[in-house]
Amino acid sequence: MSDENVRIGVFVCHCGTNIGGFVDVPAVAKYAASLPDVAFASDSLYTCAENGLASIRDAIKDHGLNRVVVASCTPRTHAPLFQAVCEEAGLNKYLFTFVNIREQCSWVHMKEKEKATEKAKDLIRMGVARVRLLQAQEESRIAVEPKALVIGGGISGMTTALSLADHGFPVILVEKDGELGGFVRNLNNLYLDGKDAVETINPVIGRVRANRNITAFLNSRVVKVDGFIGNYDITLSVDGREKKDKVGVIVVATGAMEYVPYSLYGYEQFEHVVSLTEFEILCKNKALPKIHSIAFIQCVGSRGQDKSYCSRICCNVAIKNALNCAENYKNMLGREETGAEVKAPVEMKAWEEISERRRRRRGRRGEEEGGEAPQAAPTEALEITIFNRDVMAYGVDHELNYNKAREEHVRFVRYTPENLPKVNMEGDKLVVDYWHDTLKMQRKMNVDMVVLSTPLISQPDAKDLSKLLKVPLGQDGFFLEAHVKLRPVDFATDGVYVCGTAKAPADITECVDQALAAASRAAIPLARGYVQAEALTAKVNPDICTGCGTCEAVCPYGAIRKTEKGVAEVIVAACKGCGCCGATCPEGAIDQSHYTDVQLLAEAKAALEGVVH
Repeated sequence: MSDENVRIGVFVCHCGTNIGGFVDVPAVAKYAASLPDVAFASDSLYTCAENGLASIRDAIKDHGLNRVVVASCTPRTHAPLFQAVCEEAGLNKYLFTFVNIREQCSWVHMKEKEKATEKAKDLIRMGVARVRLLQAQEESRIAVEPKALVIGGGISGMTTALSLADHGFPVILVEKDGELGGFVRNLNNLYLDGKDAVETINPVIGRVRANRNITAFLNSRVVKVDGFIGNYDITLSVDGREKKDKVGVIVVATGAMEYVPYSLYGYEQFEHVVSLTEFEILCKNKALPKIHSIAFIQCVGSRGQDKSYCSRICCNVAIKNALNCAENYKNMLGREETGAEVKAPVEMKAWEEISERRRRRRGRRGEEEGGEAPQAAPTEALEITIFNRDVMAYGVDHELNYNKAREEHVRFVRYTPENLPKVNMEGDKLVVDYWHDTLKMQRKMNVDMVVLSTPLISQPDAKDLSKLLKVPLGQDGFFLEAHVKLRPVDFATDGVYVCGTAKAPADITECVDQALAAASRAAIPLARGYVQAEALTAKVNPDICTGCGTCEAVCPYGAIRKTEKGVAEVIVAACKGCGCCGATCPEGAIDQSHYTDVQLLAEAKAALEGVVH
């Protein structure tokens, strides 16, 4: 398209007061109308609102516009919306450019309205210079293998697999343990409806095993992944044997594990101190000893002690267990009351299970540790105390549980990070030494058992899996979604999705919701049968490329490979247009479609117009 035929429309947004409160928007729109090749310019209160979008559609048709510039907020959230409007009006969406005058102008110059207005004019002038040189682009269609890989056989992974399988798609479910169920197998009951956790998850396991579209591999791991969305070549290690397959999408549902509070609060030092998960195992097996007092200590190892984050669900789990003890303690005892005190077989089994868990974690399978149940004087009344920094009982149902616990005389004692509780033995009794923040005095409490509420942490092999799939981890070691609000179950890498506690601590209800969301997202390319790759990709000039491999090494998406002739080739479906390859190519053989050197130079020159040297 020649320069004479270019007709540009510029649409400037007030964004309420976000832009209009600090920039003279009408003056900016008037200035835009004076720029070369601008056939139409206007301003609106909210360009992203329906009336604003309609004005763009109408202007494209009424004024014969073939280029569009929107000066508004961030392209990350709103560019697809405006591109879709251009397409509705019959204009190729790549003949559109976005100018961010909110984050880059009004928000950083709130006290300088005149200067902010001038900067907005500069930014729009740059956008007009670039959009003048844009060319229509065509998006490629890539066929999709109609099969999914789900990594993780917990509640999240099984829910995702069942949802995809029920839509008729074959699913490969990979679980590293010898049985399905994940972390839920350790739990006693669910804290909202009180249902038995194992009885709740067993029907789900049964449905997975009975579904003909699901192939479940236990004691298995993913060891290699090659390819891109729609065409992933995977290699599994199944009982030590390699198995290869091809899938179109991948869902990460690897779950999380409990933080082990080594050296904190007497854990593994005093026999009567257990973690919250170990306490759940005792409750599940109805193997609690006869005790008259129990203390829960919250935030053990989290919120600055070791991990920086709050695990969110620990308070609700502690409240649930406190209520279980207050309401149903007698039914959770593991002793037989005969002539003499004798451990019931189920109690022995529970404590052996806890001991084995500790040995596996320590890697000391030959050592005996923590194998005996706590001995304490029996009593009918059970005193329950929850030591907390604050209580994270989010949601109406959890708040009602919290109120119910207080009605059952569960005591909540607050401590501060500067005065953490201490657990010691005085004689044969456990003692919690704590600073009472309300009374402003140091106090001691004799207890028979201490339960440590520890956070969920990421799986130890999360880093290896992130490298295999080329997806990121967050600062806390969990998998990092593309956008917490806009793409909460997507990765930045197309075709790979995440759900459940693999991305952050969550309860079962949240895990199920996320799993269904991930399945819904993954089903889109599977059902469509193809993916429409964006045209924002790198392009290699084979006549200049020397095959040095620099671009292949720096590409974060694995989107570049060498051809049989030894020159670089771009995998269009995998390329995200980040530009790393073009920036590092020593021969200048790689160009970026839609962001060519000519376009960027024109934008830079426009920025310097009027600058006095």
